[in-house]
Amino acid sequence: MRVGGGGPASQQGVRRANLALVLDAIASAPRSRAELVAATGLTRAAVSSLVDELTTAGLVAECGPAAPSGKVGRPGTALTLAPDGPGGLGGEIGVAHLAACVVDLRGDVRQWRRLAVDNRGRPVEAVLADLAGLLHDVVDRAGTVPAGLALAVPGPVGAAEGTVVRAPNLGWSDVPVAAGLRTALRTVGAIDLAGLPIDVENEANLGGLAELWLAGRPDDFCHLSAEAGIGAALVVGGRLLRGAGGFAGELGHVPVHPDGPDCPCGARGCLERYAGERAVLEAAGLAGVDGDWVVLLAERARAGDVKVRDALAGAGTALGIAAAGAVSLLDPAEVVLGGGYAELAQWLLPAMRRELAGRVTVRPWTDERLTVSPLGRRGPLLGAAVGVVRSVIADPGRFAED
Repeated sequence: MRVGGGGPASQQGVRRANLALVLDAIASAPRSRAELVAATGLTRAAVSSLVDELTTAGLVAECGPAAPSGKVGRPGTALTLAPDGPGGLGGEIGVAHLAACVVDLRGDVRQWRRLAVDNRGRPVEAVLADLAGLLHDVVDRAGTVPAGLALAVPGPVGAAEGTVVRAPNLGWSDVPVAAGLRTALRTVGAIDLAGLPIDVENEANLGGLAELWLAGRPDDFCHLSAEAGIGAALVVGGRLLRGAGGFAGELGHVPVHPDGPDCPCGARGCLERYAGERAVLEAAGLAGVDGDWVVLLAERARAGDVKVRDALAGAGTALGIAAAGAVSLLDPAEVVLGGGYAELAQWLLPAMRRELAGRVTVRPWTDERLTVSPLGRRGPLLGAAVGVVRSVIADPGRFAED
């Protein structure tokens, strides 16, 4: 190993950048080597060498003749992302569920499991032990070796790596989730998942990123979502807006009625007191009823239950007030209703539209800018797993070096 000087380090950096350039071009569409030369601007010899490295690393595979180019001669061989290459492993801790999934390099879901379990007040170690078993199960079934693990959690993640600062609906505060999960992973399964890179992210942020990556959203939008609590992902210029301390998007604790009831966060009149799970169930007369709250409300509303429909309309009004503030501040191209709200959208949207139309006055509001996520409650887990794959495509050099 040579210490000092910029030559080898610079050459290594250029090689890794070019590997990423080629793999990203292949990820966008299957291409022949000749098409990669045109797409990347690299020489034919460089592309050939880089493709060989990516193939050896298990990231690229041949997939038959390339599409005819109109040129004389036999068409080249098309290259695509290897279906059996390193995939992405996603996990999710919800207030009332645990979930895990594996996607391959192309983002196709290989395995998916969701387990209904009430995690409110459960010991952290018990929650992480159950999640570790679920993660091992989906990896065993998928037959794909994951390149990393990303975990969606219902609360903000602090500067300390993998630490959940506050998840009030779980009763967690300053919990080192990444370290705890790594310990739990060592105790189960035959595959060494404990050695994977583990990234922990707020579930609302991952839901927003999934919209950006998978649902064709514009570069500026606000994604509102709900499970037990309410969160928002703010995407500005194609990037997640995190704020100075990483706490941007805590829309559930924006006051919509300053003189309203006390909130567990310490403030009054927060959005969650009007549009969160507990608030809507109480308004609908369903407090204490067992089952999936979103499914329960949707079934009752669909059956014409007036009290449930009124509760959802009230939630829509509160959501519209909060969303109007976000729109006036950030001017997003779209406001996207996601998470559990996506399944309740038909009863939330009319009131939301009225509030937005009446409150957003600087730039005239149009109903088309309020949309519904096609991913719904699958968004955070998909965002977690696909984010791992995107990190592979952005830096395939670490696999080519193995």
